[in-house]
Amino acid sequence: MITALLVANRGEIACRIFRTCRELGITTVAVYSDADAGALHVREADTAVRLPGAAAADTYLRGDLVVAAALAAGADAVHPGYGFLSENAGFARAVQDAGLVWVGPPPKAIELMASKTRAKELMAAADVPLLAPVDPGEATAGDLPLLLKAAAGGGGRGMRIVRELAALPSELTAASAEAASAFGDGEVFAEPYVERGRHVEVQVMADGRGTVWALGTRDCSLQRRHQKVIEEAPAPDLDDGLRERLHDAAVTAAQAVGYQGAGTVEFLVSAEGRPYFLEMNTRLQVEHPVTEAVSGLDLVALQLRVAEGEPLPPVPPPGPGGHAVEARLYAEDPAREWQPQTGTLHTLDVPAEPGLRLDTGYTGGDTVGVHYDPMLAKVIAHAPTRTEAVRLLARALERARIHGPVTNRELLVRSLRHPDFLAARLDTGFYDRNLAALTTTAAPGDGEARRLAATAAALASAATAGGAPGPARFGAWRNLASQPQVRCYRGEPDGTAYEIAYRTGRDGTPVPETGERPLAVRPGAVTLETGGVTRHFTVAVHGDRVHVDTASGSYAFTALPRFTDPAERTEPGSLLAPMPGTVVRLADGLAPGSAVEAGQPLIWLEAMKMEHRILAPAAGTLTALHAAPGLQVEVGALLAVVQDASAQAPAPASAHQEETP
Repeated sequence: MITALLVANRGEIACRIFRTCRELGITTVAVYSDADAGALHVREADTAVRLPGAAAADTYLRGDLVVAAALAAGADAVHPGYGFLSENAGFARAVQDAGLVWVGPPPKAIELMASKTRAKELMAAADVPLLAPVDPGEATAGDLPLLLKAAAGGGGRGMRIVRELAALPSELTAASAEAASAFGDGEVFAEPYVERGRHVEVQVMADGRGTVWALGTRDCSLQRRHQKVIEEAPAPDLDDGLRERLHDAAVTAAQAVGYQGAGTVEFLVSAEGRPYFLEMNTRLQVEHPVTEAVSGLDLVALQLRVAEGEPLPPVPPPGPGGHAVEARLYAEDPAREWQPQTGTLHTLDVPAEPGLRLDTGYTGGDTVGVHYDPMLAKVIAHAPTRTEAVRLLARALERARIHGPVTNRELLVRSLRHPDFLAARLDTGFYDRNLAALTTTAAPGDGEARRLAATAAALASAATAGGAPGPARFGAWRNLASQPQVRCYRGEPDGTAYEIAYRTGRDGTPVPETGERPLAVRPGAVTLETGGVTRHFTVAVHGDRVHVDTASGSYAFTALPRFTDPAERTEPGSLLAPMPGTVVRLADGLAPGSAVEAGQPLIWLEAMKMEHRILAPAAGTLTALHAAPGLQVEVGALLAVVQDASAQAPAPASAHQEETP
């Protein structure tokens, strides 16, 4: 019987596992890096053990330190969560060798599925349908497009789509280098790339005694950088025959490796409805809550039960049904190549309504750092039908109060309301086709809604300052009571300028010059009537940033004057760090005096588990180099300078940056 469980992970998955442990009466133990000393998962655990350092390689990926922590804290079991060491057979063996219970599949099963190439060979022998591999050395134009994938990892790292035969050698080299950096194994394989394919997976649970449950399907087709963004269960628009084939193939895959515990078998389903085995994730998935919602099961509780040696009933219990949809809330800017964002998360408040679930590793006041994945939370909606679940989730995200770094919240809402998603026309190319429109096209009335939000921010600021007649200073403007007073803002993230003029009434209430009638004005709340419609605004100020939440959306502004953008203070051709991170490598032979070509990758910066390439803004000469492998930099830091070969001055390099998963 497990009495004390160490979770070898962090963030929302650690908090989620602790929740089940509390319900089962199991003592919880956390591990934490120095960067996570005040994190939510540490605060929620009964006991916590420090892993010195900040980088994952020095902390959460150090299996020896994690095992030592479990023994020091008196834990008798270890749960790996997902990511980090969750699919590391060596770590699983080390846990067992230390006399601890491993809450996961047998190390041998992990090994068999760890290499995608070996897993495909095993599945072929078991008659599981899969795509035939392509030898890159013998590939022809008729084999295109190809998908290159790292054999030893996931999460989109080491993955490339090749559409031109001439690009295959360089893409193979790049994919192999990235795979070696991420997983310590540079093996890469190629297979046909299926256009408009759907990512459909099956959740399995096995007791190691021959019983394997197929707990339904999930669709995870909406992906950015080959990583999932929105998932749902069951996968919509699958006929009964296809669903049964997927279930049977998943059970066969689990039985072929003697599986035990929770796992996921992933498939690519072509537009013609043909399924192909992709891989088996020998762990709990990020998206497991949607399966829990429609099945009525606690998958973590089942993992613990199986780890304690209990058998599963031969047939899984029938679930309550319905439909569930999950959205991953990331601190990232989709309109700027998905750049991860850092800083203080002042507020994270998602409505607590029936049918909604929030899994998170953050609360208001926590810091989003540079060392780990930028996911803030998962919001899950469950309802009787898909239409109701999608509507509930979109509305919950729309009403959420999220103050701090830029997030993908607006993209999630727009994605959930996109006609293709609503009609379940799903495939992994959704964002390739729609991202530009989803991030740049304003919704009808959005401009006016933002102006009203800026107006509310100005009135709330006036109320904070007292709103009384007489001279008053607001930012950089000094005004007299007899003259309109002005407050200026820059909208985020598009930079639109708003100049809000208002006068102070005899009762001290600020009244906007644009004609809206203020019904109530307080420092944190404003109610305006415009066109006979009453609207409520909640206003929160954090330094020079102002967040305005309304019933139909949330808006962020920077109160002016503001600090100058770093790009405005540097010489032409300066390569600036687009985010905080660590320099991981430089282009071969790069040194002051080197000749560079326009668009040539010069510097690789790693932040939040993602690799970002800093490109030469123009052809010319590298005149200065301040970056070196291992150097940690802040946003706006000067990395290098390229002198343009022509008379034209290139744009600052913060605009010449690519992100590589």
